[in-house]
Amino acid sequence: MKKRNNENMSISEVLKEFVDHNKLQKGLDKVTVKDVWNQQMGPAIQKYTTAIKLEGSTLYIQLSSSVLREELSYGREKIIKMLNKELGRELVKKLVLR
Repeated sequence: MKKRNNENMSISEVLKEFVDHNKLQKGLDKVTVKDVWNQQMGPAIQKYTTAIKLEGSTLYIQLSSSVLREELSYGREKIIKMLNKELGRELVKKLVLR
C-alpha cells in the first residue's frame, strides 16, 4: 500500500485501498452478487437456484425449475436493474438463466 501523509484514513478507505492494491475486487464481486441475488429474489427463488456465476459482466443463474426460469426470463431487465441498484454500480449487464 502507498503511504499517505494523511494519517486519518477511515477503515473503509483503508479496505478499499487494500482491495484495489491486491486486485481483489473481481473475487469480492462474485461473492457479493450471490448474496444480493439471494437477498433480493427471496427464499422461494433461492430454493430453486442451484448455481450463481459471474463472468465479466454476465451473471449466469442455474435454476432447477423450468417454469420458474421461463417466468423470470420475462423480467430479465428489471432483475438486472434491481441487482445493480443493490450493488451500487452497474456490475451486471447481461443475465443468463439456465
